Amino acid sequence: MDIVFPLCNVICKVSYSFCRRKTIKHRMTKIKGSTAGSFLALLFISVIWGYNWVVMKETLRYVGPFDFNAMRMVLGSIFLVAFMIWKREPLRPPSPVWTLLLGLIQTAFGTGLIVWALVTGGAGKTSVLVYTMPFWVLLLAWFILKERVRGSHWAPIVMAFCGLVCVLEPWDLGGSWQSKLLAVASGVCWAAGAVIIKLMGREQQLDLIRLTAWQLIFGALFLVPFAFIVPSSPIIWSPYVIGSILYNAIFVCGVASVLWVYVLGRLSAGMASLGTLAVPIIGMTGSRIQLGEEITRLEGWGFFLIIAALALLSFIRLREHWKEDIVLGQD
Repeated sequence: MDIVFPLCNVICKVSYSFCRRKTIKHRMTKIKGSTAGSFLALLFISVIWGYNWVVMKETLRYVGPFDFNAMRMVLGSIFLVAFMIWKREPLRPPSPVWTLLLGLIQTAFGTGLIVWALVTGGAGKTSVLVYTMPFWVLLLAWFILKERVRGSHWAPIVMAFCGLVCVLEPWDLGGSWQSKLLAVASGVCWAAGAVIIKLMGREQQLDLIRLTAWQLIFGALFLVPFAFIVPSSPIIWSPYVIGSILYNAIFVCGVASVLWVYVLGRLSAGMASLGTLAVPIIGMTGSRIQLGEEITRLEGWGFFLIIAALALLSFIRLREHWKEDIVLGQD
């Protein structure tokens, strides 16, 4: 979603929701019946979210970044509200104050920084830098939620930091450095949103679709006026632009987020998180093939370290969930 959905948003929401403890017998019963369908859905989600980095980059040639962001958020929220009406689910916003804050930080700032970064930055590079979000979650949760960073978590954190240094190249402050910093800042916003979601989850059981829909609505309340205030070139309407906006509203913000909830209902959060590693890889591959974006050797090593750190962190979390299941199964 960007949720931009970005992904980061629903990942955090569902990862927290499904880390709630269940017995191993109950979880295995759910997984056996629908594993194949879950992995197909996960593949579909990864392609939608991964290729969207290329779509967004191309669209910004014809639409101002903040105009584009406001339109896709508004239409995405309409799609999710229509989905809830179709499912006859309650429409009342959960914890309005917290959801409003979440919409401001994750949707308004998080997605706004992404499209701003894409104006001058590469699609593939931006996708990887935004995906540093899980590491910021660990650090913010350490300070705000008092969740101690375990010893095994420090290895991927150090790897990701080294990768960031290679990518940002602080000793060479060129024009692209600003774009890279905006992408990292977006990842921090998504991480802050994840902490808010954890705080909300301590008070009530979260309805993820309803929370996502209202988060988009509240975020759009900030994005629409901002799009009118900030000067931008007139929109050059074309079939590609219209298709891009619909793609983001219906598939990126709508269908993929619904499928993500479906996947996390049948797979462990750790397993699903491993599957989403394909998103930045697809983003980088697509930007290289379709947009011809070049990556320096140092950037390449940096991206390798970040993606390897994400894989290691996901594996560590998956192993921790397995251990929890074994312990609960013995109770």
